[in-house]
Amino acid sequence: MIQTLKLWMSQQHLGVFLACITGFSAFGLQAQTAWPQKTVRIMVGFPGGSTPDTAARILADGLSKLWGQPVVVEAKVGAAGNLAADGVAKANDDHTLGVVINGNLTSAKLLNPKLPYDPTKDLWPVSLLATAPLLLVSPADLPTGAAWVSAVRQANDKYSYGSVGIGSVGHLGMEVIKSAIGNFGAVHVPYSANPAIITAMLGGQVQMALMPPALALAHVQAGKLRVVGVSADRRLPGVFANVPTWKEQGVNLIYGGWRSIVGPKGLTAAQVAFWEGALRRASQSAEWKAELERNYWTDDFVTSAQFRKDLDKDYADMKAVLVELGLAR
Repeated sequence: MIQTLKLWMSQQHLGVFLACITGFSAFGLQAQTAWPQKTVRIMVGFPGGSTPDTAARILADGLSKLWGQPVVVEAKVGAAGNLAADGVAKANDDHTLGVVINGNLTSAKLLNPKLPYDPTKDLWPVSLLATAPLLLVSPADLPTGAAWVSAVRQANDKYSYGSVGIGSVGHLGMEVIKSAIGNFGAVHVPYSANPAIITAMLGGQVQMALMPPALALAHVQAGKLRVVGVSADRRLPGVFANVPTWKEQGVNLIYGGWRSIVGPKGLTAAQVAFWEGALRRASQSAEWKAELERNYWTDDFVTSAQFRKDLDKDYADMKAVLVELGLAR
């Protein structure tokens, strides 16, 4: 029985970006030449209203204002974000970035050996920016605490839970909770994005889901959803202060969703340094810190080099979890 999922893979807005330099020698330009020289493209794999899409659009707006150059968001929706990740992997230019989630860089290849891109070889991890804990939410007619455990055990496979796709944090986190609680057979139902899961939950199609606090907040405040537990190492402040962690409830689940920035594998060291420096500045801005607080995020900015090292470890950790869950070999 799995009792622990404690990975570094620690989801939503990126904040108002970026106070970075032009006249930079990266991208093969002369020092006196302004950059970018053409439209910057940011790819995202989830529909409007989702947190990855919101993150990409905040990033695009900040970059466009900074440079006076067009920055466009290109949506390639589907396959839990893997279509967009594949689009970045196949980009043959130095003006394409992608906003990706945990699974696009870790579990995707483990769950699907035929994935059209290799996360470890075809994408360059530029930076991790922040981590969001996950709330397990249920409709208001379900209880919380021990009564919730009894209810879901009794319902068994008559209940279902939503996630944004196989291998997503919402999918794997729920499977760990199921394994730890035992005799809990809720069926997984994948959706295109968290807003669609909330709609399904309010309509009675699913009975639970793990999702970022900011997405659940309005519905919790309106009394339409209840929060069963939070996958952080401590309780959250504010509205969620009375929600116990999973550790308090006997499940050692410390797990979160992140938004990271990746580029195609052909980026040079100077190009990576350009983006890394811009993102570092963004993470120190007042606007960014306000976004962290508003969304209950943890500031987890790391450099490209450290991000790559951490991903190597995460890949190994996630493989062990998926094998134990029977989802990978």
